[in-house]
Amino acid sequence: MKKSFLISAMAAAAVSFVSVPSASAAEFGCKTAKLIVPWGPGGGTAVLFGLFEKYMNSNGANPKIKVVTIPGQGGNKGAKVAVKEKPDGCSLFAIHQSAIISNLAKRVDFNYTAFETVAHLTVTPSILSGSPKVPFDTYEGMLKHVKANPGKVKVGASLGATSHFIWLLFGEKTGTSYSFVPVQGGTGKRKQLLMNNTFSLAEMNEAAAAKQLKSGLMKPFAIAATKRSPAFPNVPTLREKGVDLVYALNRGIVAPKGTPKDKIAHWAAAFEKPLKDPAFVKSIAAKGTGLQYMGPEAYKKWFAAQTAVFTKVHNSIKK
Repeated sequence: MKKSFLISAMAAAAVSFVSVPSASAAEFGCKTAKLIVPWGPGGGTAVLFGLFEKYMNSNGANPKIKVVTIPGQGGNKGAKVAVKEKPDGCSLFAIHQSAIISNLAKRVDFNYTAFETVAHLTVTPSILSGSPKVPFDTYEGMLKHVKANPGKVKVGASLGATSHFIWLLFGEKTGTSYSFVPVQGGTGKRKQLLMNNTFSLAEMNEAAAAKQLKSGLMKPFAIAATKRSPAFPNVPTLREKGVDLVYALNRGIVAPKGTPKDKIAHWAAAFEKPLKDPAFVKSIAAKGTGLQYMGPEAYKKWFAAQTAVFTKVHNSIKK
């Protein structure tokens, strides 16, 4: 493998906008559209899109939106529901790179191409984190421990999802291996089990676990970003520790295949609106997340590029 795989195109604090055509006066057969989030209510995706839901509904969204969580199977249970929804503009799906990984791992037989891309919205860097009971408090201590116990240290992850993939990449770059404990329910469930010391290590992020990481209920060792987080100034980046790995969840919105273009344009414009409000930008930044807007076509090209990156990494790990 090459030494560097840039999973996120931007640092977490970055904000950029890509123009999208103005939405036409699309007509909907619903007063409220459901936004399916395929992870639990305590996870970062549900938290972040809960902020979008609140803002958009409070500012005249028509239709309104309602976040509906369908956890299970590392995000695939909800994906299987979303891909079968009617293409009427009344159903949306929250998505990130796990859609690519699940397809590569043959856990589902469809990729992002089974949907219509609407908008790329957020970028949340991953944090390598530990149970409060692990016998080390620093990145150096963690690395020493896992190297002394090859294949034995328990890591919680949704197998075949992004929380699993980051440890595979980290292991390849550091010569370490782990004993993976399957977790269903996304970051929220993984967070609970890590705090309870069901396993020693797990991937976390500020959107889902900032309070716990700050209070000592779990330990942050390193962040997979290009620079340190203002919320965790003492947590080093992996690059500072000699590991060239930048890794983040890039969240966005897609719709069932065949959703009319006027409805796609309507939602693309509707989700762009909050990103132009400084107060909303601040609320997202407080969750350790950056904003990067892309409209339907730009988002489709981004997904194609990401698929190529993940496919290369996947094939290298298989070898």
